[in-house]
Amino acid sequence: MIRLSISTICLLIVASCGSDGGGAGTEETGGSSGINTVSVSVGTGPKFDLGGGADSTGGVSCDPDSGCGNRVDLLFVIDNSGSMAQEQLNLALNFPEFVTGLQELLDVDGNPLQADVNIMVTTTDVGNPLCTPFYKPGRSAEQGAPIATACTERIDRFTGIGPTPDVEEDACTSACPNPIAPGDEFINFSFAGSNVPVADPVDIDGDGQPDGNIAQALACIGPQGIDGCGYESQLEAMRRAIDPDAAWNGGESPFLRTGGLLAVAFITDEVDCSLADESVMTDEAYIEVHPETGMALQSSAICWNAGVSCDGPDNNGVYSNCASSGSGLVEVDEYVDLLKGQGRPVVMLGIIGVPVVTARNPDPPYQPTAGGVDDLIYREWQDPEYPMGDVLPDEWADGVTAAHKKWEFGIGPGCTGEDGTGGFTGQATPPTRIIEVCQALDVADDPATMADEARIRCCIESICDTSFAAALQCLTGLVSQNSDPVG
Repeated sequence: MIRLSISTICLLIVASCGSDGGGAGTEETGGSSGINTVSVSVGTGPKFDLGGGADSTGGVSCDPDSGCGNRVDLLFVIDNSGSMAQEQLNLALNFPEFVTGLQELLDVDGNPLQADVNIMVTTTDVGNPLCTPFYKPGRSAEQGAPIATACTERIDRFTGIGPTPDVEEDACTSACPNPIAPGDEFINFSFAGSNVPVADPVDIDGDGQPDGNIAQALACIGPQGIDGCGYESQLEAMRRAIDPDAAWNGGESPFLRTGGLLAVAFITDEVDCSLADESVMTDEAYIEVHPETGMALQSSAICWNAGVSCDGPDNNGVYSNCASSGSGLVEVDEYVDLLKGQGRPVVMLGIIGVPVVTARNPDPPYQPTAGGVDDLIYREWQDPEYPMGDVLPDEWADGVTAAHKKWEFGIGPGCTGEDGTGGFTGQATPPTRIIEVCQALDVADDPATMADEARIRCCIESICDTSFAAALQCLTGLVSQNSDPVG
């Protein structure tokens, strides 16, 4: 066990943030800001984009006799660490087509679902002892709480931390030209109304079609900023967001309701660091040695080393049999049991550090059929610069090596994002723990009893993709195929 001084931790965190000016800890950038390369077309049901509406958050479209099967409670857990500006913008600019997909949802039988939708947004920041000293004045971890204000009201959150922080205000303002937000801690809309104020149409995504108030509100509240903790706790943020005792899940208009379906979407470029024991952050067993100082210094590698175990590496630097471990982090099974115990279907989208998907099912739920997580290889970082090795050219020119990257992250990149013009959007590490939770939701046929019908409930896409449109289409496809038939 080692104990590092606050001054040493401060030096480490400032140095490890690098040019992206990220939060405490270290991270790399995932996908680019390209948008709308894939059209979302889920159904031909009624499209609506209404303002006002009485008691819309109370579930006015819910028929108790049919089990409220058209309810959809959708949680976005968005990484707000220092490397996520482009990814947040990519997501926000694809929200208009996503909202249309939700409005046009069909049930599993192909009938209009007329969904009653709640959408809540939170961050991956639940706090960490290595982050607390470096929050800006007045800043604290979200702890799974909803973020429902327009990002323009939180514009200071788009300046990172460190001596020369990045300023990424465009990640907000480009998606939120007309600041608008719901009247509650989450967005609600149904065929009967919405809790989003009426707004003049604005073309957010540049497709030539004006976008209504619901799409504008989601694009405004979605961007979370880049000053969050770099030791992301994606799974724990989800648990706290859907805690039935949380204030936003109580009262007359809760986010989390009974009946219908729960959907969770993770957008992140690093591994999960949901702590069961804070002492893991100073446990020498999980801390990598910095290649220049020869000292064991904290970095995001702790989260990988404490959270995942593998065999290897072999002579090619490749690991095998990588799986979650419970060494200081919350057991993955706790999150799986939480979701399976919801008493209704749960679906999940992960836009994470896996290779780019190369083929998808043309029919709902539009899941990946080639590339993506199936092509994921767990391996060491490799010299020299990309594409012969893994280190991005600008970093290689600055003297960064694979040894530095191993110290920062522990595991090699799950994907490297290219912008199509010879540049790079960054890299992301593979979050094994999130993958396991997601895949545990899939329902397989029982060959003995045939009691269960095979059902896909997990969709994993790459954060290194140039557009998140296909990923969001998969999310609407999951909702469609797992919703109770209408009537």
